[in-house]
Order: sequence, then C-alpha cells, then structure tokens
Amino acid sequence: MASKLLCVVAASFLILLSFSSCQSSATETSPTTPTSPKNLCKTTPDPSYCKSVLPNNTGNVYDYGRFSVRKSISQARKFLNLIDKYLRRRSSLSITAVRALEDCRLLASLNLDFLLSSFQTVNKTSRVLSTLRAEDVQTLLSAILTNQQTCLDGIQGTASSWSVKNGISAPLANDTKLYSVSLALFTKGWVPKQKKVTTWTPKGEQLKGFRNGRMAFRMSSQNRAVYETLNRRNLLQSVAGDAEVLVKDIVTVSQDGSGNFTTINDAVTAAPNNTAASDGYFLIYVTAGLYEEYVSIAKNKRNLMMIGDGINRTIITGNRSVVDGWTTFNSATFAVTAPGFVAVNITFRNTAGAIKHQAVAVRNGADLSTFYSCSFEGYQDTLYTHSLRQFYRECDIYGTVDFIFGNAAVVFQSCNIYPRLALDNQFNAITAQGRTDPNQNTGISIHNCTVRAADDLVASRNGSSNSTSTSTKTYLGRPWKEYSRTVYMQSHLDSSIEAVGWREWNGDFALSTLYYGEFNNTGPGSVTANRVTWPGYHLIGNASDVANFTVFNFLLGDDWLPQTGVPFSSGLL
Repeated sequence: MASKLLCVVAASFLILLSFSSCQSSATETSPTTPTSPKNLCKTTPDPSYCKSVLPNNTGNVYDYGRFSVRKSISQARKFLNLIDKYLRRRSSLSITAVRALEDCRLLASLNLDFLLSSFQTVNKTSRVLSTLRAEDVQTLLSAILTNQQTCLDGIQGTASSWSVKNGISAPLANDTKLYSVSLALFTKGWVPKQKKVTTWTPKGEQLKGFRNGRMAFRMSSQNRAVYETLNRRNLLQSVAGDAEVLVKDIVTVSQDGSGNFTTINDAVTAAPNNTAASDGYFLIYVTAGLYEEYVSIAKNKRNLMMIGDGINRTIITGNRSVVDGWTTFNSATFAVTAPGFVAVNITFRNTAGAIKHQAVAVRNGADLSTFYSCSFEGYQDTLYTHSLRQFYRECDIYGTVDFIFGNAAVVFQSCNIYPRLALDNQFNAITAQGRTDPNQNTGISIHNCTVRAADDLVASRNGSSNSTSTSTKTYLGRPWKEYSRTVYMQSHLDSSIEAVGWREWNGDFALSTLYYGEFNNTGPGSVTANRVTWPGYHLIGNASDVANFTVFNFLLGDDWLPQTGVPFSSGLL
C-alpha cells in the first residue's frame, strides 16, 4: 500500500516538473554514477547547448553541476560589467534604453547574489539535499532565469536603441541557456525525487498563525491602544494566544508630522540593513492617508513589516506606465526585493488608467513575502508577482489585461479577484503566468478565492454603464511564456468567466507545454463542459494531484508563514 501511495505522489509531480513519470528507482541512474556529457545532457531542455558547454570528460552529475554553476558565476560577472559599460555612456542613450539597462543591472546583481549563494550549497555536498534546502536553491536558480527574461523583455522594448538591443540580447540569450543547464543539473543531482508531501485529509480550514483573521497589532479601530502596547523586542501575542510575532523596532509614518516620519520612503531608508529573521521585524506603521510615493524596498532591507490603517485608508499611489516611457518592471508604484517582507492593511494603486496599458501597482520579487488584507488596484498588469516565493491572503485584486502576472511560486488564498471593464477591443485575462523552463518551481495557485466582476464590468454587462464600450470578455488566464502554469482550486467563479475558460496568447504557442488546471470550483463560471481542449489543460479530479499546489506543498509554507502572524490554510479545505 505504501509503495502504491508513493507512486501516486510521484505521478502527481507531472504537475510540478511538467514531464516526469512514475518510474521505479531501479531505472534511475544514481547522480554519483560517472557518465558522459552527451548522456547527461539528454535530460536538459537544450541537450545540444548543454553538451557544448560542459567539459568533454567523464564525471557525475555533481561534478558537472558544480562546473556549470561556477561558469554561470563567471558569465554573470561579465554581463554585469557589460551593463555598466553601456550605462557609462547613458548620455548618448534614450531615456527608455537607460531605464531598461538600469532594470537589467538590478536583475544582474541579484543573479550574481543568487549564484554565489547556490554555489555555497552545491560545493559542500555531493548528495541529495533536504526538501527545504533543495527548495531554497531551486527557487534561486529559477529566479535567475526569470530575471534574464525580464531584462530581455525590457531591452526588446527599447525600439529606438538598436545598438543596445544588438549588444545585450546575444549574451543574454547565451547566459540564459547556461543558467538553464545549471538549474537542470541541480534538479537532477540535489533535489529529492520525492518531496515529503501530504495527501488531502478533509479536516476543515485549520488556520495557522493568528485565528479569525486577526492580528494583535492590526491597526483597526483600536490601533492606537494596540500600538502603544508594543515595546521594543516584545513578542506580539495573538487574540487566541497561540502565535507570536517578534518585532525588533517600530516606527510610525504620519503625514501630519505626529509620527517618526512623514514619508514611507524615509521610514524604509531608516530600517536597518540585513535584519535576521531571528531578530524580529522592523515594523513600519503607516497611518491613514494618500501617499503619492514610489516606494522601492531594496534587497538589503530584509524582514520589514509594513502595516496600514486598512484598505482604502492607507493608500500608496502612482501613475507610471509603459506608454509614458517606463518599462513594465519599473512602472510599479510599490516594488519590493528584500526577503521576508510582510504588508498588512494597505491599498496599492496605479492610476495611469486602461488607456496607458502596462502600469503596475505592485512588483514583488521578494522571497518568502506575504501580503495580508491588502488591495491592488490598476488595469493592465496590476500585480507583478515577479519571482521567488510569495503568499497573499484576504486581498483584493482589480484589473483588466494580465492583471496577475509574473513567474513567482505564488499562492492566493481567500482573496477577491475583480475583473474590470477594459478598453474597446480588449479582453480580461486574470493571469499571465511566465514560466520559461520546465525545471522552474514556479506557478500561480488560486485557492479558495472569489472571482467576481467589478462594478464597472457589472454595469456594462447589465447595459447600465455610461461607457460606450461593449462588455469585456473575461478569461482565467493565458500563457505568457512557454511553460505557463496556473491552477484554480476550490474557488468561486462568477458568470463573467467565458465558457472556454482560458485564452490563447498567440496561435498554438505553449498550448502543449503549459499546465492549466481546475479543481472543485463553484459558481456559474466554473462549469467546464465547454472548456478549451488544449493538451496542457487539465480538469483535475484527484485531490492528491492538486495538493501539490497547496501552501504546504507548493510554498513549504508551514516552515515560514507562522512567523508572519498571517492566517493560512496548509492544505485543501
């Protein structure tokens, strides 16, 4: 019985690895067995390139994996120098080219950090890692590929700077192939063949962290009383007394001058660098107000917590857009890169409007980041879940085209998703997931959420809108990149969802390599009788398969979410 269960679980990793199958361990080649580059490279996405880059001698997976990561580090340094070379002559470049190059520099710097961290791990051992440690490194190597693609997307959008595109695109493409080899070899040598996963047991919601959606320091009607009870280095107790959040320091942002700072950016600047999780959060309490700021939380502002006075009370707003010369990446009103970030009770807006096309409210590239009881408001590209591991709970997300997009490993739980009225000749795609490599551990999981047409879309559907636009068609998602992966499970889908459910990106692009799934959804939009028939679309009937997309399995969330104090459900409901 146990062996059958293991085989079922292994088969379910078709979802997680795209093309895996349940095979007995007897047919697996040990990572320590010497082999040729030709044989080893057969398991990578681009065998020909892999064979050309690895040394032509016999070694095992660990030997080749370490070689590939070392070479990746060398190439990352060269690329960073190349970007700096272009930026030194920024006066001769267009503003759009400079902005794209600045994005690339940030992303290249992160890539070097991620590679150096990964090498520390692979250089220490020639054995399969623990699930948690393997997930950490696979997440970093996955993000490196995402960063490469983001840089390329930005550079290709600089139509007036042919020399920049010509000089950057080729090394970008070659380095991306090399990083893909590093990810593939790491997955083969260091990642456990079987994750320690659990199968579905129907025991109810089982919230972890603060019960009843309440946090002891949630700044509601009692915010002042609660705030005044928080002392330096105190443990903040939940109402139920079964969880705690460690806070290192607290500062207040208030526009009337009564707090420590009048702007959010000043408070972020004052936060200590590289705070360890064990030292507690640096908590920024942002009082009610409209904050017209572009906030960027850099990679060294680790373990920062930001709490507002509530949705539509504490509002951070901006209006940058691609039409106005920004890249999608740097159009964000609020951007976070530092690991361990937590936001609670804040509205994030981009007010550029549908007419300005891509205009991001929040860009999140922060590992182990959490947004709780927040609102994200925009039109096209509202919420950029860019990379790494992310969790959203009881949030509201508004938008039109691709308004939840990116290539993070992300779970949305108990959120409200509001498709809005789009421009004429546009349609709503709720998700545009950007997975580019079958070994990336990324995807969008939408769990126990509600998809409901926003008021303007409802009015247009009822014929009561003042707009001349026809009612906008709404789809669950479309494949932005080749291995796009999105699952809706145990969610309520209203009648705004088109019967086919999903939309093509361009012809048959990615329709056989994507993974789109639906499981036990409800509501008029959940009827699957007329869904798309693409090879990559799945109507999931097995709870053990869809369990791979739960907080417990997809994010290993039980390991890091409790310290945030945010409620979450580990498994299915």
